[in-house]
Amino acid sequence: MRISHHRKKEEPQKIYLFNEGIVAHEVMVLDANGQNLGIMKTGAGIALAQERGLDLVEINPKSNPPVAKIIDFGQFRYTQEKEKRLQKAHQHIVDTKGVRLSLRIGGHDLEIRRLQALKFLNEGNKVKIEITLRGREMQQGQHAVQIAKEFADSIIKEMPIRWEQAVERAGNKVTAIIVKS
Repeated sequence: MRISHHRKKEEPQKIYLFNEGIVAHEVMVLDANGQNLGIMKTGAGIALAQERGLDLVEINPKSNPPVAKIIDFGQFRYTQEKEKRLQKAHQHIVDTKGVRLSLRIGGHDLEIRRLQALKFLNEGNKVKIEITLRGREMQQGQHAVQIAKEFADSIIKEMPIRWEQAVERAGNKVTAIIVKS
C-alpha cells in the first residue's frame, strides 16, 4: 500500500517593518486616514508617529521612496490576520469526486449514483465517472462507454454540465470527468 503525504505549501507571511526597523532613509508618509503628508526622513516620520502615540509602518517597501503609514501596528497586524482568515473561510477548493459504475449495474443503484453525482456537482465539485472492466468484460468496452454516456445524459436532464474530459477508454477503465456549467 502506498501512502503519500502531501503538505500544503504555506505562502510566505508578509513582514511589515515598523519604527526603527525601517531601513530606508526617506519614506512617503501617509496619516491614519490615508492622506499624503509628503516625503520625509524616516527619523522625522517616526518622531511624528510617536508624537501621535502611533507607529510608522512600512506599507509598500518596493515603491520609490517606500510608502509608510502612521497607524497602530498591533491593530494593523490584527486586521491583516482577520482579513486573511476571512478569505480562507470563504474559499472553496474544488475536489474531484468519483462515481463508480459497472456493466451489470442495476437501475436502482444507477439512480443512487446519479443522485450522488448531482449532489457533488451542486457542491461545486467535479465528478469522475469510472467503469472498471474485469475479465471477460474487457471485450465489452463499447458497452461501458455507452453506459457512461447514458449516465451523463441522465445528469444533463437535471442540470447543465460541461465535459472536462470526454468518455475515453484506457486499458481496463472507462473514465470521464464532468463539471457543472
